[in-house]
Amino acid sequence: MQISIKPGQVWLDTDGKRIQAHGGSIFYESDTFYWYGENKEKTTPGSGIWHWGVRCYSSKDLYNWKDEGNIILPEEDDIASALHPTSHMDRPHIIFNKETGKYVCWLKIMEKDHTQTLTILTADRLLGPYTIVKTNYRPLNMSAGDFDLVIAEDGKAYYYFERIHCELICADLTSDYTDVTGYYSTHFPNIHPPFVREAPAHFERRGLQYLVTSGTTGYYSNPSEVACARTYHGPFEILGNPHVNDTTNTSFRSQISSVFKHPLKKDLYISLGDRWITNEAGFIPYEDIKNGFDRMYNPDRADEPFPTTRTSQPYNAEENTNKADYVWLPFRFDGKMAYLDWKEEWRTEDYE
Repeated sequence: MQISIKPGQVWLDTDGKRIQAHGGSIFYESDTFYWYGENKEKTTPGSGIWHWGVRCYSSKDLYNWKDEGNIILPEEDDIASALHPTSHMDRPHIIFNKETGKYVCWLKIMEKDHTQTLTILTADRLLGPYTIVKTNYRPLNMSAGDFDLVIAEDGKAYYYFERIHCELICADLTSDYTDVTGYYSTHFPNIHPPFVREAPAHFERRGLQYLVTSGTTGYYSNPSEVACARTYHGPFEILGNPHVNDTTNTSFRSQISSVFKHPLKKDLYISLGDRWITNEAGFIPYEDIKNGFDRMYNPDRADEPFPTTRTSQPYNAEENTNKADYVWLPFRFDGKMAYLDWKEEWRTEDYE
């Protein structure tokens, strides 16, 4: 029985198994929290398996999680499917459409030619079954990476996504939440990785729209950045790195996937993050990572080898994500700025 949240430590479900809900988000419904994300249980070294569907867990307290199983199954028999286990499927996001009564799930897919597309599914229940309504989808005819989906109080929805290796986009969704209208705005233009912002996580507080983003360094951690605006389309004001006293400059060795506003608390916003690389041998200092990615993408720099690890042994983070842990932390606010302080252990009961 868990009585607290312990960031960066192994988190087991009520059956005693590792929780597999990576790149995850939380949905609150009928007095129950539902945590869903990428199921990496079979992503082991040499397997070639990137995912095993989308898994969901339920909880009454955010500490103890019951395995509800895969709500989106892998399609093992169709190698061309976006849901085939070898397909690079990431970061599921689910929103509910009050008008249609449908749960709408968007999935990011890395295609074999390295373009990135979306697969969109709908269901009558949060726990499924889900039906594909759109695949190989390129919103605004763009290669679209990490993203977040947001519903305003009036029911209008927005789609924040990284236009690959370029900038961040905010696009209006159609009324059924399965397409974009064509209206969009652009933000945080940068020349190339690792400086391009990705992994947008949105939340709203006191009339401000917040975006927390990371740099573009794959599974290797980098410093996060907080920005805010008066409207969904900005303009956004960059406020800085939220992670307080982070000497590694790696967001406490994690990447934020979403921000959850606790519905039963006055002002508790929880950052949900993944620590993709958990073993010490796989950790590379951020300055080495930044320089390595700059060498790969900056045409003005000579082609040099990418750094490996402190022991000079190559480390394949992608093959070891089945052991990735979670870094959940509460935000602390000072004026507009949102801070994340490291906590070895914390409880929601300590917040109003």
